[in-house]
Amino acid sequence: MSTANCATAIGRPRAFDVQVALEKALEVFWEKGFDGASLSDLTSAMGINKPSMYSAFGNKEQLFLKAIEFYKDRPCGFFKPALGQPTAYKVAESMLLGAAKSMADNSHPQGCVMIQGALSCSEAAAGVKEELIKHRQQSEEQLKDRFELAKAQGDLPENVDACNLARYLNTVMQGISIQASSGATEEQLIDVANLALASFPGGKGQ
Repeated sequence: MSTANCATAIGRPRAFDVQVALEKALEVFWEKGFDGASLSDLTSAMGINKPSMYSAFGNKEQLFLKAIEFYKDRPCGFFKPALGQPTAYKVAESMLLGAAKSMADNSHPQGCVMIQGALSCSEAAAGVKEELIKHRQQSEEQLKDRFELAKAQGDLPENVDACNLARYLNTVMQGISIQASSGATEEQLIDVANLALASFPGGKGQ
């Protein structure tokens, strides 16, 4: 996980917890989007002033990208653990049900900050949008590689296109995110996930 170093250039420790500040910044970006989050919103939530923010995290764009890394690697994240499941079906099940439960969780803003961020970025934030698209493509590539491995192990039929299957699951997860941000309940999103799983190659027997 990419986090800022807590020691200053002159060796004096900062008077705030960098990880906690980053988590607070993530909440602001998640709720308001990159464009909607002002520096005042961010520094107020983080409990620091602007010079401290710049010193610890860089500019707003750099802070956002660090927050995204934090988001991907947080303990409650579902994507990386899903890749480690023993079968392709279990990978898909863990990923889709994890998305449904996580994105409808009322303890934080609904949906996925990465998906919503890429959809809502203005032209002025083109660099941020590009980075978010890269993150999505990397995730899709990891999923494709996992399904290629499943094919090689005989866990998926040989005629399955691993690239298309990975893209399909990513598309469903993006839809789940948008539905969650529009107020869909966990139960409704789990129903969507189960519909997608019903058509998974090989089904539960794999």
